[in-house]
Amino acid sequence: MTGCCALKGPLVFQWLVAAVIGVNHHFCTETNYYYQYTECDSTGSRWRVAIPINPSSCSNLPPPIRGTDCSFSCPAGKFLEMTTQQCTPCVAGSYSLGSGLRFDQWDAIPAGFTSLASFLDPGPNGEDILACNSSSWTPQGVYLESNRDECTVSLVYAVHLEKQGSVSFTYQYPDNNIFFEFYVQNEQCQEMAQADDQKWIKVTNNGQWDSHTVNLKSGTNILYWRTTGILVGGKVVKPVLLKNIQIEGVAYTSECFPCRPGWFSSAPGSSSCQPCASNTFSIKGASSCTTCPEHYYSHEGWAECKVRPPCSEKDYFQIHTACDSEGKTQVLYRWVEPKICVENITGAVELPVTGQRDNDSTCLPCPPGTHSNGTYVCTKCPAGTEPVLGYEYKWWNVLPSNMKTSCFNVGNSKCDDMNGWEVAGDHIRSGAGSSDNDYLILSLVPASLSGMTGSEFGSITFVFETICTGDCELYFMMSTTVVESWEGSKGKQSYSHSMTRNDSVSYTWAFQKTNHALDVRHYVSDMVKLYSISVTNVLDGVASSCRACALVPQNSQQAGSSCVPCPAGFYIDRDTNRCQECPPNTHLAGRHTYGQDACVACGPGSISNKEHSRCYSDCSFSHTENNRTLTFDLSSLSTPASLTIGPSFTSKGTKYFHLFNISLCGHEGATRGAVCTDNVTDVSSKDDQSDLAQFVNSVDSFICQSTIIPKYGRGFRMAISSQSISLADAFIGATVDSVLDGVNAKLELFPENVKDVPDINFFYRSMQATASCDQGRSSVITVRCNPKKSERGELSVPSSCPAGTCDGCTFHFLWESASACPHCAEDDYHRIDGACKGGVQETLFLWNEPKLCTKGVSLPPRSSSPCEVIALWLKVGVGGGAFVAVLLISLTCFFWKKNKRLEYKYSRLVMSANKECDLPAADSCALAEGEEPDDDVVYTQKPSLLGKLRAIANKFGTTNVNLMVSLQEKTGDHQNR
Repeated sequence: MTGCCALKGPLVFQWLVAAVIGVNHHFCTETNYYYQYTECDSTGSRWRVAIPINPSSCSNLPPPIRGTDCSFSCPAGKFLEMTTQQCTPCVAGSYSLGSGLRFDQWDAIPAGFTSLASFLDPGPNGEDILACNSSSWTPQGVYLESNRDECTVSLVYAVHLEKQGSVSFTYQYPDNNIFFEFYVQNEQCQEMAQADDQKWIKVTNNGQWDSHTVNLKSGTNILYWRTTGILVGGKVVKPVLLKNIQIEGVAYTSECFPCRPGWFSSAPGSSSCQPCASNTFSIKGASSCTTCPEHYYSHEGWAECKVRPPCSEKDYFQIHTACDSEGKTQVLYRWVEPKICVENITGAVELPVTGQRDNDSTCLPCPPGTHSNGTYVCTKCPAGTEPVLGYEYKWWNVLPSNMKTSCFNVGNSKCDDMNGWEVAGDHIRSGAGSSDNDYLILSLVPASLSGMTGSEFGSITFVFETICTGDCELYFMMSTTVVESWEGSKGKQSYSHSMTRNDSVSYTWAFQKTNHALDVRHYVSDMVKLYSISVTNVLDGVASSCRACALVPQNSQQAGSSCVPCPAGFYIDRDTNRCQECPPNTHLAGRHTYGQDACVACGPGSISNKEHSRCYSDCSFSHTENNRTLTFDLSSLSTPASLTIGPSFTSKGTKYFHLFNISLCGHEGATRGAVCTDNVTDVSSKDDQSDLAQFVNSVDSFICQSTIIPKYGRGFRMAISSQSISLADAFIGATVDSVLDGVNAKLELFPENVKDVPDINFFYRSMQATASCDQGRSSVITVRCNPKKSERGELSVPSSCPAGTCDGCTFHFLWESASACPHCAEDDYHRIDGACKGGVQETLFLWNEPKLCTKGVSLPPRSSSPCEVIALWLKVGVGGGAFVAVLLISLTCFFWKKNKRLEYKYSRLVMSANKECDLPAADSCALAEGEEPDDDVVYTQKPSLLGKLRAIANKFGTTNVNLMVSLQEKTGDHQNR
């Protein structure tokens, strides 16, 4: 037994232990042990070893023998019988994939699968988030349902392949607000190399299943199905549904799998099981199905039958037959199929009798060139007019020929043959369906649009109402894209959607009563009612009215009463019925182009494009204030700019940012300029490069917003961009006023502008109504001059409204930039003349501080001019000074001479007093005024200047004393006498 010496591993050890300790026990039988292969060696060989169920129960186990090749496998429908090591067919009631595994029963998560929930983002304060402990993949019978929250949940399955294989699965992925990826790791937890289209799962349409296949390498493969909800905005996301997981590449299977309850396989060697038909059931491992007893029923694939309830009004519906030759239609009542109720028991209702009603206005469409509003016969349009083509549905006695209805269910194929909607006179309503989670679908077949005005090629308007007791939802889709959806009960209301592309499109309404698969029906009476549908500008439509049309020009060879379409930007003149171009800086508004009043003037600070389809700003602006005109050139702000605000956190702590892409002026009216894209959808639709897909996944606007979830902390390879919306589809105008067309800039939200340059407010509007903004959204960009900023400047939002909006409907932005300053003019600088040096004088020009202008006029260059050394003012000053000096000298000489005369007189008077003579009379003691002295006074010594001053100061005092003494003496003499 040399071959046994080569055996290694725990299996051989178990066999040796059993052989030793079982010597004193009875001999083993086939019920005491089972066979298993050892691990493959380097040569690709293995051994078959008998393993006792209880090591001490028996002895004499069969010796190990060489097993089949490691790459050996049985075909589908057979298994490897280990006793003979031969492929054996599966018995009836079971199945085998041969070298594969299949998981299609989801009453519970199968063995080997693990659901792991995590939340890798920390909270706002860094704390751990434990709110995801309850998140998981949930089994729902025929499929597995992902989480609906913002947790990251992975479904993990590890499988060892002896050869190259593959994994395939069927899924439903209707909501790109869930991030869904599939990837494979090896046993070292290293991610296998995968192409993008293998890792990122493609989004499916509502109610439709798709399949995904990925090749696997030999060895250990760890499979991950990972979902992460992008739950921003509060709307509940739709889960990912997963079923029919099949893995190929397993070397062998040693047993067959029994069919699950409600399924069967009738023949040996089956590779799959089939569901039991309605009103039958089966147990696990059944080879056939059993019919339900009387008054019991079951649906397809049921494991048991249930008692049939009494029939009620919820179990039937009405339909209308096609119009007959007399223009009449018949009302018929039909039981909901499959019928599960019983009529002939107590409390049951009977099917109503067939009724009849007249109908002569909606049976047939009017012929081309005619019109009717439904109350009179079709009439030809008058000369100079044309039919207003479109679809107009108001009466629902029969289903129009260009509409169809269907039913689709994620796990019930019986719904496929049922009508999803039924006509009901003044409305059309959703039907009962086969189960509460059916998709009830109404489609308006593709129609070509005939372009009408500007960017709008047509529109659809419908009036609807939803009546629900559960979590119903109505979807309105254009082709395969969901345009809008409504959850729960909604009152009677109207919805309109404009078409901006001249394409053939189809419109679809899909109604689901609940998205939960339930065995018992709870929402049979939940429904949606459509009262009217109107589609404009449809080439193959019918007309309910006529309108004036443009006639062929008189100079044309086809002149006459034939109608021709007007070129873009032209209206129909009321007097001549000819096409006339709109005046400059006007745009065509609405769907009616008759008369010049259809050309609406653009708002302030805006101009129209060549097609007169929209108004835009050319990034220039002027404003006159206080007899001064300010001119602004904002071309530096013309390219789109981005602003990211946040972070914000959801209730469970997911970090996200709001990204705004802003195009102040647009691309000269050709496009709006700012584009926001959902990259989740882009990645999942990587193989769909159609123009329609690109159109749907991106938003082109003056201002758009996306929600960004960063890649760090969530294990994403890139940041996730989702929920892109338009905030500004139309440019209203630019003005320094704070209010325009009902939109308020609310400048008090930003810091006050303390500069002399006024703010420029750019106003925008988006007419698409939302649940919270029934008039649509509006936006204001306030452009402010700030010389301290760069030319591109800086964007900001109000500090009191960090999301950019305070009410969710009006968004406010402040754009500070040096480019927002006006063009420089001559008033913005001043002149400085330098000193005259060497006969040359320099002149400088400096900007006024602070400088609040840009571009425009430049500072005049420094200049030099000849000049004299002594300036004129200096000459005048010197001349004036010289004149004053001469005058002072003359006055000094005059008073000096006069002083000399007074001094002489005083000297004579003193001399007379010293001779002790009588004082003369007043008129004879001194010289009279003007009298010249007879004698010259000769001084022996010339007095000094100081002496002169003292003499002048003292002479009057001495004179007075002498006079007083003399007078007193004279008086005494007279008295003595």
